[in-house]
Order: sequence, then structure tokens, then C-alpha cells
Amino acid sequence: MSDIVLYDYWRSSASYRVRIALNLKQLDYQSKVVDLAAGEKLVSHNPQGYVPALIINGQTLTQSLSIIEYLDELYPPPPLLGETAEARQCIRALAHVIAMDIHPVCNLNVVNYASNLAPDSDAVKGDWMKHFIGKGLTALEQLINDSSSGSFCYGDYPTLADICLMPQIYNADRWGFDISPLTRISRIGRQCAKIEAFQNAYPDAVR
Repeated sequence: MSDIVLYDYWRSSASYRVRIALNLKQLDYQSKVVDLAAGEKLVSHNPQGYVPALIINGQTLTQSLSIIEYLDELYPPPPLLGETAEARQCIRALAHVIAMDIHPVCNLNVVNYASNLAPDSDAVKGDWMKHFIGKGLTALEQLINDSSSGSFCYGDYPTLADICLMPQIYNADRWGFDISPLTRISRIGRQCAKIEAFQNAYPDAVR
């Protein structure tokens, strides 16, 4: 049994990111499911009650980007943040567009609260998701075009930016936002989907 334990939920974007990173680093881990859909909270390992939480080396880590950067420092190959200061800045900036701008306003806690204030909550929820996912990914498309000519978000191998992008592509599909006009993002998504580490982290693969 692995000494690394991931408190996980199959559809959590943040957990999905950490699963990809663990797979890219080829680290064995044990998954413990926290059923967010049933109202379960992870208060035993995170006062916020959120997933993911990663137990590693006797420590409990929270916040997906912080966890991934920790893994990258502890297990350098393959590098997920680039090899120069310029690369790391660009990769973090692209990742943050998703993790800090799109994700927080599309978190179900936020969306459910906002939609419940409206008469037709289901319609509001779908419109909200498509609006903010679309707005964010459209801007990200341009930022990627400005940052890299490689096969991935930055360069020719997956980085933190791609790790954040794939869960957001999953969410775009789930909520009916068509990414096909975003040709660079669509191409990167197809490229990542060919990689086993991404395949094995896909929500339907771990459900």
C-alpha cells in the first residue's frame, strides 16, 4: 500500500489536477473518496472541508497548486514549472487564469448560492457556467498564443498550465461550452488526452 494518500472526489477540478501531477511524476498513491455530492466534507484534514488533501511524508497538504509545486520540488523530473524564471512565470500565469480566475467563480458552492437567488435556478446555473468558462478560456487562448509555439500550453511537454487546463476542458464540455473555435486549446486538449497520465486521471476513469 502506498504511503501517499490523496483525499479525492472524481469530479473535483482541483483533485483532478493533483491526480494528473501524481501520474506524471509516476508516484503511487492511495485514493480515499470524499463524496462531495452527498454533502461530505473533509474537515478532518482541511478546516475548509475541501478536497484535495494529500498525505505525504507525514504531512497533510492542501490547495492543489501548492501541492503540485511541492511535488515538483520534491520529485523534479519531469519538470512541471519550466526550467527558467521566464518559463515559470509564464506557466504560472497561464495556470492562474484557470485556477484563480475561472475556477473560483465556477465553483459549485458559488454557483449554487448565486443561482438559488434567481427564479429559474437551473437556467441561471448553466448560463453562469458557460459565461465565465467561455470568457476565461477565450482570454487564455490568446495568452497561450502569445506565450508559446510548442505543442502544449508552454513548450513541448506538459506543465502546470496543461494540468489546470484539462479539468477546465472537462468542465466546458460538461456545461455545454463549445471549445472548438478555440483552436489552440482544442489542439492541446487532444495532445494531453493521448498521454496515459492524463487518461488515468480523467474523472470517468476514477469514478
